[in-house]
Amino acid sequence: MWAIGPGSAYFLDEVVHEELRNSMGRKASIYIAVVALLGSVVLIAGAVRWQSSDYVRLLFYLLFALSASRMKVSLPGITATMSVNFLFVLMGILELHLPETLLLGCAATFLQCFWGAEKRPNPVQMLFNVGGMACSIAVADATFHFQRAGWLANHFAFRLIAAASVFFLTNTLLVSGVVSLTEKKTVRQIWSECYFWSFPYYLVGAAIAALVSALNRFVGWQTSLLVFPVMYWVYRSYRLYLGRLEDEKMHVEAMASLHLRTIEALALAIDAKDHTTHEHLRRVRVYAVELGKEFGVSGLELEALRAAALLHDIGKLAVPEHILSKPGRLSPEEFEKMKIHPLVGAEILERVQFPYPVVPIVRTHHEKWDGSGYPHGLRGEEIPLGARILSAVDCLDALASHRPYRPALSLEEAMKVVASESGTSFDPRIVERLQKRYMDFERMAQSNPVQLQTLTKDLKVDRDVAPAAGYDYGEKSPEAGTGTGESTDFLSSIASARQEAQILFELSQNLGSSLSLEETLSVFSVRLKHMIPYDSIAIYVLKNDMLVPGYVAGENFRLFSSVEMPLGQGIAGWVAQNRKAILNGNPAMEIGAIREAAGNLKSALAVPLVGVSGVTGVLTLYNSDQDAFTKDHLRILMALSSKVAFSVENALKYKLAESTATTDYLTSLPNARSLFLYLDREMARCKRGDASLAVLVCDLNGFKLVNDRYGHLVGNRVLQVMAKKLQSACREYDYVARMGGDEFVVILPGGKQEILAQMIERFRRLAVETGLEVCGETVLSISVGQAVYPQDGMDAEQLLAEADRRMYGQKQLHYDELHTEYPLENARLGTTRVC
Repeated sequence: MWAIGPGSAYFLDEVVHEELRNSMGRKASIYIAVVALLGSVVLIAGAVRWQSSDYVRLLFYLLFALSASRMKVSLPGITATMSVNFLFVLMGILELHLPETLLLGCAATFLQCFWGAEKRPNPVQMLFNVGGMACSIAVADATFHFQRAGWLANHFAFRLIAAASVFFLTNTLLVSGVVSLTEKKTVRQIWSECYFWSFPYYLVGAAIAALVSALNRFVGWQTSLLVFPVMYWVYRSYRLYLGRLEDEKMHVEAMASLHLRTIEALALAIDAKDHTTHEHLRRVRVYAVELGKEFGVSGLELEALRAAALLHDIGKLAVPEHILSKPGRLSPEEFEKMKIHPLVGAEILERVQFPYPVVPIVRTHHEKWDGSGYPHGLRGEEIPLGARILSAVDCLDALASHRPYRPALSLEEAMKVVASESGTSFDPRIVERLQKRYMDFERMAQSNPVQLQTLTKDLKVDRDVAPAAGYDYGEKSPEAGTGTGESTDFLSSIASARQEAQILFELSQNLGSSLSLEETLSVFSVRLKHMIPYDSIAIYVLKNDMLVPGYVAGENFRLFSSVEMPLGQGIAGWVAQNRKAILNGNPAMEIGAIREAAGNLKSALAVPLVGVSGVTGVLTLYNSDQDAFTKDHLRILMALSSKVAFSVENALKYKLAESTATTDYLTSLPNARSLFLYLDREMARCKRGDASLAVLVCDLNGFKLVNDRYGHLVGNRVLQVMAKKLQSACREYDYVARMGGDEFVVILPGGKQEILAQMIERFRRLAVETGLEVCGETVLSISVGQAVYPQDGMDAEQLLAEADRRMYGQKQLHYDELHTEYPLENARLGTTRVC
């Protein structure tokens, strides 16, 4: 930092040479060199022309001037000080020769730089201080003794006032210039705020100097000693005045600090809702401020940019949580909701009444250079400079940060993406400068972190307190999300977003809580009415290319319940066929019984219900008002449609499962009906994909012996254990079913011969293990027949018949071997025994 004071009034200290070199540009170096050179010329000229009429008086004046150099005060706003030794400079102009005055002023300036300074000044500062003082004294002395000034030359008082004014202007302007160049502030701002107030003291000093000069003529120069108390009085006046200024400055700084901390706390609240991090806020702020300085943004505009970098997304408080945290691409309806956040943010910040223009930056930070942005479609220079800077910086850091919908890019890759949007989304000049400096800005962000603390999320209050009674609106709940997007009430927008998130969460829970289609849709329709007002609701289910009512409620529900609608006809039929929503359709376009009720219904909102297996049905809302539904309503219904579709699909599957009973009660394996359905689907898939499929028919050998010897309960246990072993031996995508009795069927996609051989051998070991586990002896084996699609059959019946035939062939071979090996025992037992 700079602390400035040329001799009697100002001095420069507290900066080491390295800091000075880093803080000054080329212009500052040239400026200081010129001032030091001019001062040196003045001092040399004074030394050459040295003369003194009274060395004793000179010595006393010098001692008093050196003492006055200690009486200095710090100036507010800049790193500079001011002393009261200008009194002796003015007295020197009146009483002494120019070389003597130069000695007084420059010696006092030199001492002022060292006496009471916190750090020793470097040589460059010393040269500037002394040179500036020499120049100021020379100009003031020349003004006072200028004999060709017309009538001014004959008026002592006017010449003295002119000399004091010139000394003040030269001294303060020289210092203001160096402060401007080294601290990047304007000369006018520095001079008016820090120095102009001291001008009356110079005039008072001139009057004191004139009075002392007059007394000296009548009494002697010793009367000059009386100026010391006056000098101290001036010094104390300085101290008191500047003390008050310092107190006011500290108060302003405290308020500014409080203001900034409030902004940061608010930014953290936005951060917590948007799932970003305080690192993002820190980098955007550093990048935006530094890039603003590159384009000459300063003062209040720079403060506005600093605040906007933190608060530009405050309007997201009015955007529902499920949209902000959505892991995929936003739908057009969701994006419409997202686009309100600049307007809501601007309205919130207008209430704050910032002393600098934050609101225009926040309102327009999503405008694009080519006019394709929002909310107003501004283009080019119509967009405020701060908003153009913020949009480029925010995009760069967002690309380099992790988001729920994509991983982070490297900073270099993110910069390439931003550069590719130059001239379309972003100001080309800003992108060009950002591309040159973004690595420097990143280093600044890493080395100078903004102290933003993350919000604590794991707080817990241990004190036991009964829960307070909440507000249960029930049927009278205020409708959330029913706005048209035209309202500017940001409080309503934020409350609506919160309530929408809560109701969506409750609906999601209710939709997954029951497999009954009627119960699921009944709860859903009641909850939905809190968000979207309607007079009638119809949820059509697709069955055999026809839409039939799955659930109907509201006015004319009897008429809706009787309708069947082919695909492509009516509103619901068109929506199901095209998989596109309709907003504020005409119910008169419906068919059949619905058309009869169209006289009372003016608007329809319909969305397709798309499940795992395709379109499951259509959800349609009807209202008796014209254009009753908004884009917000469509967005909410689209967000719910997939959940409703899955619930409908699951309920239908459950109902189908109940009616067909496709599971074997004993083994929990699919039964014969389920097997044929599955095999038909798999063969259709194989036909489409030109794939193969193997079917294994397995029959237990010795099962009758188990039933005869151990009883049917043990036989059932054998079937259960064998079923589990078959399932565990197969792959995840293989299918195991029980045909009946002791016969099992295994369907193996792929059907490679080596896999089949391994499976068959594994099944034989499992049969033996099952007998040992249940009966305690080797009493079971298994015969397996195989058939492969398409070589052995083109449909389910052919494949199963061929596999069954081969299985019985294997079984016959097995019996023949046993009769050959144990003819008498087998004749006695009437069955087989497997070893």
